[in-house]
Formats: sequence, C-alpha cells, structure tokens
Amino acid sequence: MKFFDETDTKVFALGGLGEVGKNMYCVMTGNEIIITDAGITFPEGDLLGVDYVIPDFTFLKKNENKIKALFITHGHEDHIGGIPFLLQAVNIPVIYAPNQAVGLIKRKLEDRNIRYDNLKIYTEDTKVKFKTMEVEFFRTTHSIPDSHGICIHTPNGTIVTTGDFKFDFTPIGPMANLHKMASIGSKGVTLLLSDSTNALNEGMSASESKVDEALSEIFTRHHGRIIIATFASNIYRLKHIVDTCKRNDRKIAIFGRSMENNIEISIEGGYIKNKEIFITPEEANLLPPNKVCLLCTGSQGEPLAALSRIANGSHKQIKIQPQDLVVFSSSAIPGNALSISKTINKLYLQGVKVYTNTLLSDIHTSGHASEEELKLMLHLIKPKYFMPFHGEYRMLKKHTDIAVDCGIPRENTFVMKNGEVLSIKKGKITKVNSIQAGDIYVDGNRIGEVSNAVMRDRKIMSSDGIVVVIANIDTAENKLLGNPNITTRGFVLVNDNIELLKQLEEISKKAIISKIQKHVNYNEIKLEIINSLSSSIFEKTGRRPIILPVIMDIKKDVKINS
Repeated sequence: MKFFDETDTKVFALGGLGEVGKNMYCVMTGNEIIITDAGITFPEGDLLGVDYVIPDFTFLKKNENKIKALFITHGHEDHIGGIPFLLQAVNIPVIYAPNQAVGLIKRKLEDRNIRYDNLKIYTEDTKVKFKTMEVEFFRTTHSIPDSHGICIHTPNGTIVTTGDFKFDFTPIGPMANLHKMASIGSKGVTLLLSDSTNALNEGMSASESKVDEALSEIFTRHHGRIIIATFASNIYRLKHIVDTCKRNDRKIAIFGRSMENNIEISIEGGYIKNKEIFITPEEANLLPPNKVCLLCTGSQGEPLAALSRIANGSHKQIKIQPQDLVVFSSSAIPGNALSISKTINKLYLQGVKVYTNTLLSDIHTSGHASEEELKLMLHLIKPKYFMPFHGEYRMLKKHTDIAVDCGIPRENTFVMKNGEVLSIKKGKITKVNSIQAGDIYVDGNRIGEVSNAVMRDRKIMSSDGIVVVIANIDTAENKLLGNPNITTRGFVLVNDNIELLKQLEEISKKAIISKIQKHVNYNEIKLEIINSLSSSIFEKTGRRPIILPVIMDIKKDVKINS
C-alpha cells in the first residue's frame, strides 16, 4: 500500500511513544494533515550539553503544504514546548489551543522573538471543519486548567485522543465532561489514543481536594515560615496554595522564573484570584514568619532552581530560618530521586522540618489517570480499536492489557513506536509503512546540529577524556621539528603520569616520522597518530580517550585542525 493513498486515513506519532514527553501526533486524510501537540522532553543525564529534545520534523517539512492546523490539548511543556522550534522549521497555517495554553504559548514565542499571528482559542463548544476532517473537543481534568481531549471525524472513522487526563470527582477546577465523552462514544469511535503515564498504578488517583485538605492542615498546625516547592506548571496546585494562604492570612513570595510566569498568566486568565496576596522577597523578609509562604521551583532537586539555592545557602534573598517548614508538594520524576534526596538532606542539615508526599501525607497527586480511571475512559469512549500513547513501553503494554480486560480484542490493539503508521480504511485498521521519526537535540541556539556522533564524542570525553597531540613539521624538508607536545584533559593527572605521557610522545613521534619521509599528507599523519596511540593507551590504561592531532606547518604558518 502506498503511503499517500488518498482514500485512507493515517495515524502516526512523531514523539510520545516509548517515552514520557515530546508528544506529537498526526492524522492524515487525503491531502490534509492535522497535528496534535508539539512537545519537548528534557534530556537524560547522558545527553551532555543538550537543553531539550524535540521531534524530528522532516516528514512535516516535506509535506507542509498538506498541514491544515496544529491543535493543542493543554499547556504543559511536553505538549507545547516544541512549538517555537516547529514554527522555525515548518509553515503552520493556524494553531488552535485552549485559553490557558494560548497565554503560555504567547509568552514562549515572545521569549524567542518569534512572531506568529494566527493563534486561536478554542472552547469545548468549538468545531473546526476542513475538507475531509472535522475536529471537536471535550473537557478533561488534569493538573492545568483548560485541558481537553480531541475528537477527529474522518471519512474512514472517528479518532479520539484523550490528551493528559484523570477523573477527579471533587476537583479544584471544573469537572471533566463525562456526558460528552459518553455521547461521542455512543456515536461510534474507531480508534482511541489514551494517556498511559500512570497505567502501572492500580486503583484511582487521589483527588486534588485531598491535597487541599492536607495542605490546609499543615498551614493550621505550623506557625513558622512555610516554603512550598511544586511544579510551576501545576496551576490547580498553585491555585489552592493561594486560596489556603488567603484563609490563613499569609502573604506569598514567588521564587523561580517559570513559577512567576505561570502565576502571572494564571492571574491574567482569571484562574488565580487575590493578586494582592503576592509580595516581593524584600517584603517577605520584613513580615513575621507566620505571615509568610515562599512558593518556589526546585521540587526535582534541580541544582540552579530556587529551592536548591536556598538549601545550599547561596540564595541572595532568602536564608533558611530554624522554624521553617519545607513542603515538597510533588512526586519524583524518574531519574530525579537522587537530586531530590540531596536537597532534602541539605535542608535537614540546616535544622528545618521537611514534608514529602507519602502514604500518610497526601500533599501531591498526579494529573494522570490510574488503572481504574483508564478503564472508565475505555468504557465511555467504547472504541473498536485502541492505541495507548504518552508512555514508556511498559506503560503502553500495561495499558493495552487494561484495554483487553475491558473487552477490546487483543488483535485490535496496537503498541506503536514513533514513526510507525496505522491506516484506517472504512473503519478497519492495519499497520503500514513507517516514516522518519527520531530525536532532535537542541543545544543553546543550535537545533539539530548536535548529531549522535557529537553526543558519542561528548560521552567519551566525559568518561575517558581527551588527548591532544601538537606537532610542528617542515613540509619543505619533510621533517618533524622537535618532539610532539601531549596535552590531556580528563584523561590522567599530568604530574602523576609523566612517564606515560613521555611514552605517548615517543609513539606519536614515530607515527609522524613514518608518514612524512616521502610526502606530507595531513590526513594520513593524523590517522597514523590516532591508530598508534589508541591501541597503546587502551593497553596501558584500559581507556579510550578522544585523540585530537594538531599539525602545524611552520613554513606556511597554517594550523590544520582535525
């Protein structure tokens, strides 16, 4: 089957499958492409020097004349963070997003000096029609206001994507629209794409109102200063922290740029009231401790975040006081447990009390559905076919098992990878060709310039270091002038390994002489140095540093870099 068969509908992900983050999904019918979300993910520790990871936009660039719109489910970074990079690479005719997300996207584009004039707000009642597809929305509950699922009607069947969701029957914000979900399901849904982030968690997730009760109890009992670290993107958590402070006659000082931005946008959008409750750090230092709450970033132990600097004693405006109480109103993102523990230990060393989320203390709940909530979504939507998304493979696999338990035939489920394509033809789904999809690294202002080869070199340098060989040659007489100079970084301690460096110097000398007796070819010289040193260094040390020969031609005064 040809990929561009105009009679079928294709569904594929450019990000979000086999990973938590970088969400980007596409539906293509005929000559029309609809994109859902454009997120980023933050790099793991082995991606040295990388700021963000974004999807590969190659397919969209090649087919940008077919793109009709980008639809955003909600305003979290793993769903909107890739928009500035997407707009720089691909022409997107229009972006539809809910109100809160629009505010966040505008701020993000302003920060990067990107002008985009076709950003439209949708509500649950909005319908967007194209030649072959029609899009409608349904309200969901998540940790940020204005979260929606998206329903796409195509000639080959109806596709529903949940976005990030949970079911909370006592939410801080509005209830999810179960009636509309059930109505969509009753009309027939061909394919459901559903959030798998918490598929491994049994039961139901805790309600945000439980967190509200737990925080209220903390504020009632504690009479010193309270410092709360939470996700800046969890707007509902920020909202009930503000409400709790209002009830307990405390003012709030904010620390961390992302926290300031989210609070400001939430006030502008009307999600957070009581603007007068916010004060400056200087004003906070003048008030009695029982009148102050410090709201800060750093719940994941990020070294440069506000809480980490407070714990280190390096924050310029805030110093720890003996009667402080620090509350981590968050859960540990996988991979961050060690950083969080270090921050907590530093706080304990300064004599303060620390609260974290435990079975006995509900000071955080996830915005993602657990197993019983996933079952409820499946029963409401009643899809013929099922494709789990937004999760690592084990999460996708578990979510598939849940779907089978809910009555969907195993053969009607698809655990997919980024780039793999499903074809829907007259209500029947098959797996077809794959398209290009992968990770693009953002390093400062460089997008996609950091290749796998560069990352491999960085990893080698981080573990085995670098050896630089500098040699002067006279090309007129084909001879080496003096001995090569060996410089290392991250390889060995020079003063303790003088004998080893002398041996490497001698090996480099022999390699150069062997290649300049008849003629001078810089590439041949460098290759001989690398080959000779690599085997010797591994034999002597068991390490494989990057070897960088630098050959200087003193006649022409030209520096030739490897």
